[in-house]
Amino acid sequence: MIKRDFLKKAVLVLAAASAIETGAQAQIVMTMEQALEYSAQHNPDLINSRMSMERYEQNLIAQKASLKSRFTLNLEPLSYSQSRQFDSRYSDWYTNRSLSSSGTFSISQPIIWTDATLSLNNSLSWQNNESSIGGNTNSNRAFSNRLYLSLTQPIFTYNKTKMNMRQIEMNYENARISYALQMLNVERNITSQFYSLFVSQQNLAISESELENAEKNFNIIKDKVDADLVTKDEYYQAELNLAQSRSSLENQRVSLENAKDNFKQALGIPLEEDIIVVCDIEADPVYVDINKALESATTTRLELRQRQISREQQEMSMVQVKDNDSFSGNISLSLGIMGDSEDFNHVYDNPTNNPRVAISFSVPIFDWGARKARIKAAEIERKMFELSAEEELKSIEMNVRSTCRSLDNLLGQISIAEQSQKNAQLTYDLNEERYRNGELTGMQMNQFQTQLSNSKMSYTQAIINYKVQLLNLKILTLYDFEKDEPVAPMTYEQSNDKKK
Repeated sequence: MIKRDFLKKAVLVLAAASAIETGAQAQIVMTMEQALEYSAQHNPDLINSRMSMERYEQNLIAQKASLKSRFTLNLEPLSYSQSRQFDSRYSDWYTNRSLSSSGTFSISQPIIWTDATLSLNNSLSWQNNESSIGGNTNSNRAFSNRLYLSLTQPIFTYNKTKMNMRQIEMNYENARISYALQMLNVERNITSQFYSLFVSQQNLAISESELENAEKNFNIIKDKVDADLVTKDEYYQAELNLAQSRSSLENQRVSLENAKDNFKQALGIPLEEDIIVVCDIEADPVYVDINKALESATTTRLELRQRQISREQQEMSMVQVKDNDSFSGNISLSLGIMGDSEDFNHVYDNPTNNPRVAISFSVPIFDWGARKARIKAAEIERKMFELSAEEELKSIEMNVRSTCRSLDNLLGQISIAEQSQKNAQLTYDLNEERYRNGELTGMQMNQFQTQLSNSKMSYTQAIINYKVQLLNLKILTLYDFEKDEPVAPMTYEQSNDKKK
């Protein structure tokens, strides 16, 4: 286990110093786990993805509701008309005046198994009708009621109701997968921004250490110059080293503030807030079985399920294309009774049956090859999709192989960087004493200081690179090799439960 006690202490010191500088302003101190948990609720990209999933969820709820019995009431409280028309039977003109009121109550039930629609309807109306022709006036004032049951069944075509439901279900599932993928992408982005901010904090701590050493060396040379023990050119070099250290410290402060803004934007924290991150940098070697990684990547990747959804959607699209301008038909059945009377209570004293049966067909004759061309275009699109799917699978395998190889290489780099830091620290300590004794120039001492600072930065970056690659492998394979367990991306419902 490789630990960085020095870096941890430096972060805590930096946090305390920053808190003193900010005074009364509260500072947010955040660990990696806290950052990921906070981003799950406040990250703008994740919120947008969650809202998109909610939209598809509501569409699915609406579609399921539309398959239940639908109750409607259409009312026409008052209708009056007067018209002058010619009656061809009597070769004479007549005037018609009509006053009516009506209403229709319907219960409609879609049948998803056959794409039929069954409905029960009741129409009640009252009318006062007068017609004047040749000086004679005829009038009728009566109630009428029609009660009938109807069935409409499409034939020789695909089940549009069932297909629409399946498409909406797949859209919702695809939105859920996109949300889960977005959470993984946010985890990758937050982790990257977190470590970027952490490195900036470490670089600032290292620059402060550099400045402290430069000031100490400057004071040593200044005392020696005052005692005429060394020439003034050494004083000028020490002064230049001190100025460079101060400039480097200011540059690191600027970089730190920029890294803070980027991290706050990724989290969804207001930019005026102050934040600092803390973590224990460890790089325990993790054994990765490349065969297990490839198997997990090629069987559990969410993108592969999205591919399956797209393939099924293309198949449904092909059905729709083939059905366009093709032979189809429709069967309509209706059975009911109608009654009329001047007295509402006697409407059905002498009812009349109103059966109706109708069969209709749509027979395309010639479309100039439009349907055939659409089918061929859809088949070409499907072949292109299959080729793309094969390439995507190869790309997944290549990324997993490349990541597994880089992990072994990064472990070697960590060992080298750790040893380099130890050697640089020992070298600096030895030459610092020689510098005090006047055996080294200020320029030579500055080189040893730069070597020490670079070795510290390289060691930190090597560990972070290893941890980032482990995260990439987890996202690529949906398997956490550090914990030796599969990864189940948080769903929308789990996110809500955690929020509550």
